[in-house]
Amino acid sequence: MADRLYIFDTTLRDGEQSPGAAMTREEKIRIARQLERLGVDIIEAGFAAASPGDFESIRAIAEVIKDSTVCSLARANENDIRRAGEAIRPAASGRIHTFIATSPIHMEKKLRMSPDQVIEAAVRAVRLAREYTDDVEFSAEDALRSEPEFLCRVFDAVIQAGARTINVPDTVGYAIPELCGQFFRRLIEGTPNSDQVIWSAHCHNDLGMAVANSLAAVMAGARQVECTINGLGERAGNAALEEIVMAVKTRRDVFDLSLRIDTTQIVAASKLVSTVTSYPVQPNKAVVGANAFAHESGIHQDGVLKHRETYEIMRAEDVGWKANKLTLGKLSGRNAFRTRLKELGIELESEEALNLAFARFKELADKKSEIFDEDLHALVSAETSGTEREHYKFVSLSTRTETGELPYAEIVFADHGVERRSHSTGSGPVDATFKAIEAVVKSESELQLYSVNAITSGTDSQGDVTVRLARDGRIVNGQGADTDIIAASAKAYLSALSKLNSDEERAHPQV
Repeated sequence: MADRLYIFDTTLRDGEQSPGAAMTREEKIRIARQLERLGVDIIEAGFAAASPGDFESIRAIAEVIKDSTVCSLARANENDIRRAGEAIRPAASGRIHTFIATSPIHMEKKLRMSPDQVIEAAVRAVRLAREYTDDVEFSAEDALRSEPEFLCRVFDAVIQAGARTINVPDTVGYAIPELCGQFFRRLIEGTPNSDQVIWSAHCHNDLGMAVANSLAAVMAGARQVECTINGLGERAGNAALEEIVMAVKTRRDVFDLSLRIDTTQIVAASKLVSTVTSYPVQPNKAVVGANAFAHESGIHQDGVLKHRETYEIMRAEDVGWKANKLTLGKLSGRNAFRTRLKELGIELESEEALNLAFARFKELADKKSEIFDEDLHALVSAETSGTEREHYKFVSLSTRTETGELPYAEIVFADHGVERRSHSTGSGPVDATFKAIEAVVKSESELQLYSVNAITSGTDSQGDVTVRLARDGRIVNGQGADTDIIAASAKAYLSALSKLNSDEERAHPQV
């Protein structure tokens, strides 16, 4: 165990808890396939007890993933664990990840349980999970605010019950690196049989130190890190997988640990997750940001031209950056389209789905001369976003703007299968379009976010629009892509409205 670091990716579970970042089963499968290509050791595919949809997604991922362990989260109760066990049953390698809170504030205020009751529940959970798999992970929720002596008691008990991985999560992002390292050393030294399990870190980024805390834990003996692509996660997010991996790879002189990760797949994973969740990656984001390997300063440019390592500690190619390459054009056939999708890890469920996606590709090829991989990801995301949930569907749009005049929009969209036509003025064409939709729908929702990003370079690039709506405590993201930004905005707004009208309810694992 000493020379190997295991990467536990929780993008599909903890990452999905970001406001509005819920994914469809098809989108989860696409991301899981990419994580498998990336070489992730464990994929936490979801929380099986959250909803029937989560259960089915985990089971579907367990059926297709062969080279990574597929894991489901479960609270320390019988229903959660049995749902998790059934969900991972088809997996070539399956894990149940069960947890219970151990900090004084959580035990008293949330669980209303005594410390001894918490230990009993943890042991019962691990023993029950062992009925489904030998690979059981136990987490002490809010561990970094728990008493170390009590944690050692809990961990001793669950190790005896059969837990193989012990996770010490900084659930609220409270830790700082030096103290985090000390905390891990204290636990490992104070827990009997600590050498019989893999110690794991799961750090949140509330104070911006999730990666630093995770690496401090590794230096102290942790051999598994729980992280997400792009650092996705609720509140300020989680430790970013790409930063953890490249820190360990780049600083082998410090860590001296092996990884199973194929780093050339990092950028592809980042772009896919960003596209599916509608969470754009900031340009100055480490490793996967658009500016991560850009040099503006003349001194830096001169140094890099003379010798790359003067200012670059890793190569862009090593993490999967490369020049955008034209993959397909308007004359490309259906077989070439299917082949390129397969190369990107995109497998559509049926011939009908392929035909619909190909038709959209042809429409896009008529609008822009160069079709890039990012365009294909956006196209397929729109095609597989869950047609069964499309209460509202874009049909056509006409807008008019003129200096000194109020912008005007007229839109046609399907409302539960019935075609509606509406028009409105607004402060701009997007505002007019949204008001025209609301004149019919009357959703009473609050627009929390409107974001536009170019999918690729060039003035004919598709605009990727994200709209975040909130109503009655529920938050959803809608996404739309088109070479016409106003049309993309309308699609994103209608997509968000469709999600708001979905009946699916999901439980939160920490409740």
